[in-house]
Parts: sequence; structure tokens; C-alpha cells
Amino acid sequence: MGESTDSVYDIVIIGSGIGGSTLLNRLADSGARILMIERGQPLADSADARDSQAIFFDGRFRPQEQWLDGNGELFNPGNYYYLGGNSKFYGAVMLRYREEDFGELKFDEGISPAWPFDYAQLAPYYQQAEALYRVRGNEGEDSCEPSGAKGYVGPAVADETDIAGVRERLHRVGVRPFSLPLALDIDRWLARGNTPWDAFPDTGCGKMDAEAAALRPVLEHPNVTLMTGARVRRLHTEADGKRICAVELERDGEVERIHAGLFVLSAGAINSAAILLRSANAQCPTGLANSSDQVGRNFMNHNCSALLAVNPLRRNDSVYQKTLAINDFYLSDGEGGGPLGNIQLLGKVDGCMLKANAKAAPLFAMNWLARHSVDWYVMSEDLPSPDSRVRLDAAGRIVLDWRRSNMQAHRKLLKKAKAVMRAAGYPIVLSQPFDRRTPSHQCGTVRIGNDPASAPLDPYCRSFDHSNLFVMDASFLPTSAAVNPALTIAAQALRVADHIKLTELTQ
Repeated sequence: MGESTDSVYDIVIIGSGIGGSTLLNRLADSGARILMIERGQPLADSADARDSQAIFFDGRFRPQEQWLDGNGELFNPGNYYYLGGNSKFYGAVMLRYREEDFGELKFDEGISPAWPFDYAQLAPYYQQAEALYRVRGNEGEDSCEPSGAKGYVGPAVADETDIAGVRERLHRVGVRPFSLPLALDIDRWLARGNTPWDAFPDTGCGKMDAEAAALRPVLEHPNVTLMTGARVRRLHTEADGKRICAVELERDGEVERIHAGLFVLSAGAINSAAILLRSANAQCPTGLANSSDQVGRNFMNHNCSALLAVNPLRRNDSVYQKTLAINDFYLSDGEGGGPLGNIQLLGKVDGCMLKANAKAAPLFAMNWLARHSVDWYVMSEDLPSPDSRVRLDAAGRIVLDWRRSNMQAHRKLLKKAKAVMRAAGYPIVLSQPFDRRTPSHQCGTVRIGNDPASAPLDPYCRSFDHSNLFVMDASFLPTSAAVNPALTIAAQALRVADHIKLTELTQ
């Protein structure tokens, strides 16, 4: 395998997910020579993109790779490699962390630590991120809505008829459902096909993912270069180990080294940690940015369960469904106890989706269940732990040793959710936890902090060990909170980009 060198850029961004693409969007007008490197290719449109059997049962879009779990068992992860990263399959939910999530929160099983800055520092960037991702939402409905002006571009996506009925019944039993803020052009999505968007791949049909909202609009800048189909192997440092000098990648069977003045790692919380660990050298024997021994540690992924509320006498003919959430139990259990989490609608499930998780069940039974169910995603915070981690085995393979935490709160939230659904007229309530194969909310492996002894990154996501290295993806999150992380990643990316402009590009 040959090796070639060079091309010099001012900035190299590795990964085109929410973090990398949003950062590029803000930096594109700086005039800096910027290269974005993406392991995958653009996702082409096809009939499979709207076929639930192809997506959920056949695994048509899943990666051809194996990771190891903490017990040494191989599994195929739900980690997607396309232009736009995992956001190509996300549910387009753009919720802010609550203001309280930036402070210390106490749970029965531990502490969710305070961030190195408060909500007010990120609030204006939340507004800008909502505008960039063309989020539609309503103000004043959420029971613990964060303060500050919103960047919504229009009212929330409307409830379908059957979901409007669910909203009304929930109000009658005393909870406060609110409209999910969604990065979605619903008319464009449905024009391509009458399907949900949650976990369906976006092929340029109305979902505002990282590619559509942030990346594509700036690719015409002459100073921006996009390289796809390039798998980053490692980063190289200068002789003293203090600065990054090159990224080593493999493309079309050739190994290349690309040099730059500044490097941004945005490959996702699992792969960014793996790249840093894989880049160990004589000066940095435990990996780059890892003098704290925290790279790969504190992996969080949310505690999530699917909940099906079923009424055998009432059909749910919704197409997309995903417009409601409940935060009544987010900050407390309503009985003097601690925080529990968020409840939000899933995209409408069908029989093929259900059968993918119950292969022995007959399809006709799964179809009947899907037609009579309202489908919810019950989500609780996963607490950071140094023992929950990403590491590499002797062969260099990724080991995801996820240690679940805070399950007591999650069980309480499930109990609350089931009681609410039964009171709202759904006598049969079924639940099943999501398994380890779907790290869709992966975060925390290269966290920010004020102390280089306990955190690899400073509050602007710069490595304490290497002054020209930033990590800008869900890795930086010091806590997982109990809401979808995409908007918080985008807001921090805009904040970090402004910091890079001020500290790096004006010298």
C-alpha cells in the first residue's frame, strides 16, 4: 500500500456530523483554507430509503463493521457512515438542555456534575442553531422550557388527527404535552413518501440534517474542500508531542498524510475517542489529548425504552406521529423526588419494525399491534462514570464497555409513563429497553472542563495537551441530560467556531 504526503490547509475538520458541519458552516466565510474529511459517501436516494423492512429488518444501511462489548462479544453497531453522519437517521428533534442541566443535579444513584459554564453562555448560540437548522416549534408549552429568545422559523409541525386526540386526552389527565421542536420541512418529506422520518435515512427530502442544513450551503466557498470516502487512521504530532502536525488517512487503497495548522476532530463520541487512543506515540503513550487519562471514559448513551400504549378498540392511522413530548417529570417525579427524564413520541412504528425486535412473532400480529398503538420514547439521563468507556483491544478494534447508570430513575419514569397512558385510555402498555447496538445518543468520551487533570478539553473544546487540536462533536458533553443532544452540539459548535475565529484566525 503506497503512502503519499501532503496538501497543506489552515484547518482540517474530521467528520461531517452535526458538530463538524455546523463548525464548518460558521468558519466558511473566514477565508481560511478548510478541508473536511468524511469517511462515508453522500447517501443516494433509493426505494430502500423509505422501506421499513429494508431499514429495520434487513439492516440495509447499517455499517459493515464489528465492535466488541465489555464482555468481548462482537456486535454490529448502529453507527452510520454517510455525509452528514448519524444525523442522516436522526429524529430531527432539536431540544435545548434545560437550564438546570448545566448545574449539579442529584439522583438516587449519583451526581450529574455541573458544566464549566452556565446556560446563559450557550443561550444565544441555541437561538442561532435553531435558525440554522430551520427548527419549527411553539413557545410556552413546555413545562420546564429554558429561557431566552428562540430561533424558530415557523410554528411546530402539526399533530395528525389521531395524535391531536392523544394530546387532548393527556391534557384531561393532568399532564402538559408540548410540541416537539423539529428540524423538518414536513411537506417536502411527505411529498417523497408517506412515512415517518425518525430513523429513516434522509436523501435530501426535507429533514434538516447536518448535510442539508449546515454543510451543503457552504460548499461553494472557494476556500472549502470536501473529501469523502477517506477513513482517518490516526493523528501525528510534532517531535515534542505538543502540537498536531498531520492527519493520516486511507483513501482508494492509498495512505495519505495531510498537514494543517489546526485540526478539529468531529468523528462522533466513539470514533473520536478511538482515533485519539489509536494515535498514541512515544511522547503521548496513552493516546493524544490524554494526560488526564479521561479519553474514552465517561461514555454516556441515555437510558431509553420504547413504550407502546395500546387500545384494542382505537386505531392509530398516523403516518409520522412524532410531534409531542412530556416533560412533567423532567426535573422531579412530582412527589418530592428527583429528576426522571423526558417522554416523547417515536415515529410511527409498523409491523416490520416490531418484528425486527421479535423475529419469532407473526407479521400479522405485529401489524395489528402497530395499528392500535401510540409509540413513545422514554429517556432518562445516563450519569458519567470513568468505568463506562471506549477503548481499543490488542488488535486495535473498538471496545464499547458501556456501564448503564441511573436505572432506578429510568424505572420510575417508565412507571409514571405507563400510569399516564393507562389513565389516558390505553389499557395495554408494553415496554422494551433499547439495546447496546444503537449508540444514537453517544456522548461524553472527551469531555470539557476547567481542570486538565480531570478533563481532556477546555470549555471551548480545545485540547489542554495540544493547542491546535479541538474536538467538536458529542464527545465534549460533560453530561447527557435527558433530551436529544443534537441542538446542544450545534450550539456549542457555533460558539467554538466564533472562538476559533477570534483566537486563531485573526493572528
